Formats: sequence, C-alpha cells, structure tokens
Amino acid sequence: MPALFRHPRIHTGDSHRPLVTGLLVTDGVITEAGDADQLAATHTRLQVVDLPGALVLPGMHDAHIHTAALARSLVSVDLRPARSLAEALELVRAHVRTMPEGAWVFGGRWDSNKWERAVQPTAADLDTVSDGHPIALSSIDGHTMWANSAALRLAGINADYRDPAGGHVVRDADGVPTGILREEAQGPIDSLSESPASGELASLLVLAQDQLLSVGLTSVTDLNGEDARAAYLQLKANGDLKIRVNKGIPRESLAAAISEGRRTGVGDDWMRVGPVKLFSDGALGSRTSHMGKDFHGDPGNRGIAVMTTDQLYDAARTAVDAGIAVATHAIGDQANHLVLDVYERLRAETGTRLPLSIEHTQFLQPPDVERLVRLGVTASMQPTHCTSDIDLVNALLPDHELVAYGWRTLLDAGAMLAFGSDAPVEEANPFFGLHAAVTRQRPDGSPTGGWQPDERIRVDEAIAAYTSGSARLAGDFDRKGRLTPGRLADFIAVDTDITGDAVAAEPGRIRDTGVLQTVVGGEVRWSAG
Repeated sequence: MPALFRHPRIHTGDSHRPLVTGLLVTDGVITEAGDADQLAATHTRLQVVDLPGALVLPGMHDAHIHTAALARSLVSVDLRPARSLAEALELVRAHVRTMPEGAWVFGGRWDSNKWERAVQPTAADLDTVSDGHPIALSSIDGHTMWANSAALRLAGINADYRDPAGGHVVRDADGVPTGILREEAQGPIDSLSESPASGELASLLVLAQDQLLSVGLTSVTDLNGEDARAAYLQLKANGDLKIRVNKGIPRESLAAAISEGRRTGVGDDWMRVGPVKLFSDGALGSRTSHMGKDFHGDPGNRGIAVMTTDQLYDAARTAVDAGIAVATHAIGDQANHLVLDVYERLRAETGTRLPLSIEHTQFLQPPDVERLVRLGVTASMQPTHCTSDIDLVNALLPDHELVAYGWRTLLDAGAMLAFGSDAPVEEANPFFGLHAAVTRQRPDGSPTGGWQPDERIRVDEAIAAYTSGSARLAGDFDRKGRLTPGRLADFIAVDTDITGDAVAAEPGRIRDTGVLQTVVGGEVRWSAG
C-alpha cells in the first residue's frame, strides 16, 4: 500500500518547488510530492504517516567517512579528552584493565597539539601502562601512530627497519624507533588493526549504522578497506543493512577489484561500487600535508608526498581504464596542485567522464580554483576540519597565500561541492558540518563573525553539499539527494527549522539540531527515544 508522509515543512532541495507538505511513497520510492491534502484526496487507499518535528530534509549523505574505523572506535580507547601526556596514559591504563590478557589495544584519536605541553609521545611512555598488551594508537588525523614496544616488535619495526616510500619512522639518536610512525610507516600495524584482532566488524557496524541513522545520515561513501566491504555484504545478506553504502576501493585492492569486475556504480540502491582511494600527502596536524612553502617555524619541512606524481597517474589511469572513479586525498596546496596535474592529464588523454574528486581540498593555490572547475573535479570537503584547524592554520601557515577551506570561493567559481565528516577523525553528525560551513565558528561560537568569514556559505548551499552534492559525486543523483518524484524515499525529521528566519538570525542553533526520525526507503529505520 502507498504511504503518504505529511509535514507542514518538507524541504525538497529542488529550487523549482522547495517546500511541499506531502510525499507519496510506493515501494520505497517517491512517486509524487506536493500538497498533502490534494494527495490524500486523489489517492483513497493510503497509509498516512505524520512526521514529527519542525522540518523534514532529504537524508544526509556523508561523502567521506571511515565507517569501519568508526565502528571499531566504539570499543576502542578514546584519547580525545586528554589534555596532557599524563592524562592520555591514564586513559590507556584504565582501558587496558578491561581487555583480555595479551589482547591488542587499538584506538587513540590523540591530539598532542591540544596538550598542555605539545610533547611527542614515545613507546617508552606507553610501556609504563601496557601490562603486557601490544598497543597502537592513531592520532586524531589518522596520519601518525603511537605504538608501544610490544606492538613495534610484533610488526617487525626495529632499528633495521627501512622507511617505506611515503612514510617515516621517528628514531632516536641511536636509530632506534621511538614509537611514532608517520604515513605509510603505519602499514604493518594498520593491517593488524583491520584484522580479527580488533573485533568482529560486522556486529560493530550494526551498532555504528544506528549511530549514523540517529544523526540523520541515510547514505555514506565509505573509504575504509576490503574488510568493511565484506562486513557490509554480510549485513546486506542477513537483511541487517539499514543505510545505503557507496563503497570505495583502497589502492592496494585495485587490481583485485578490477579482476573481479568491479566498476563504479555497479550494485543496487543499498550497496554500490565507489571510487578507488589514493593518497597524495598527509595531514596538517602531523605536519605531513604537502605544502608549497615551509611550515612556519619548521625550516625545510614542506610535508610528505605519499605518492609521486607518476605513481598517482599510473594508479588513476589504471582505475579509469577499468571504469572506476578516482578519489585522491590532498590537503596541502602543493598536493592539490599535483593531483590536478594528474587529473588534467587523465581528462586530456582518456576523455573520461567518470567522477574525479579531491578529498579534503583544504588548501588551494588561487589559480588552481579555476582549473578544478574547468576539469570538472569535485571538491569533497569536511567543514568541521576548518573549525578544528583554526589554531593550526594560524600557527603553521601564517604567510601562505592560499584559498583555505574555500567553500564560498569554490561555489562562486562554479565548482561542485560534496560534504562529509571524515569520521572518526571528526564527529559524524552532519549538523556539526552544516554549522561549520555556515558560521566558520567553533562549537563555542568563536571567533566572533567566523574565521575568514568571506568563505561562509548559506544554509541551503550547505544542505545541498551534504545531499545532492554527495549524490552527484557518487553517481546516483537520479536516485538520491532531493525529495522529488522518482527518487528514493530517504528523509529525516528534525527538531529545528534550520532554513527558517530564526536560525538565520542565530545560526549557532544549527549545531544543536536533533534528529527525531530517519526514514530510508520509505521505512522508519530510527526514531528518537
């Protein structure tokens, strides 16, 4: 039986008819959108559902998220509250006491930039609280790992270990690893953290998807590894998948994916093949983002090129020739510049119309804005990175002439934007991202007027980047991103009308918006309380 979903304010995302009061849904698809009373009068046999709250929005699509890492973080040690090395160690000590004897301890999300003294932690520090456990703790940005002696030993990282291309093992004066691993040097331990040693992933993803639904996400583009793909396929086979997944392919699995016949867009409305994920550089907080000039106060350090331009081109060309889209991580302005070089060559030599994106696009050299638009490259960005990084940018890049987190500049130039969270690096809640995009302020409202306020965007533009923009990048805009006939019935009811005049006058309220109900495929998948 068709269902009529009613609400006084349904934001469709369609500029031709931005507001309706009724959505007629049949078999999980919107068949009509318009006046609820007229729809009820013309269709006699209906299930009528009155949606709660102040506003209904299209379901949010996180264009860049690591759901396996997020799922594992639910049972891992969380060091974000720590404001010193001592506090971090006490949190580890308390977590270790809850673990089975000898089990690996993963997690982390530590940020020494926010410690009272920004010291570089060591394996010796962790050894004091390890109690026989191997411990490997990722930094908040995921580009640095802090490991104890047991973890280093089990991973084979010792004085004789050679730094891999695009990676760096920090060593003491005698050449002995200190316990800090940057970029590709994390590989030996990363492979363990994605194994059964970290827990049974499918059951953890069941918990994670409920968390994602509770904040208004109905779709994700997941950029974790093949273990996440296998777990999602298991959930789908068991009838437990409630959220739509556009599943990325890690670079190391590209050849296998091609041999299996995976192509971007192949799949169904619940799970589709996404892009291959490549890495051009590191992250700002780890001082490994590839910059065109030295970091302030760190002469000679311009970050790390994780892959050479030739390696990026070869991997991207292999993917495109096989019908697979490309998503390349680039934060520093030089990294972005080099990725655009690769994409320009790809467009010229292959004529491909596959989606090409730069993941993060945090710092651009001003002339590269036009080039990004001309090449049809999507800027896949995470607004809360901007507000988290304000102090870092001011400290490390004060004399760099950059377009920094330039949403307004990019939109005005005609660029395609897709928004996400990069969770668990940031919180998955899209309303945190919408708040950051509209205000460019931290959660506490600082700085007054927003950081680089000329780059603020309107709330409708931010919503579009989190819905239709992400759907376009995933290649399924004909099925998602707006609440119009022919598209999937994915929508959320929220307690705050973030499109209204009251919130326009007080945009800080966007961040506090609560989701009351999440509908995916015409079925209520999550409700508050």
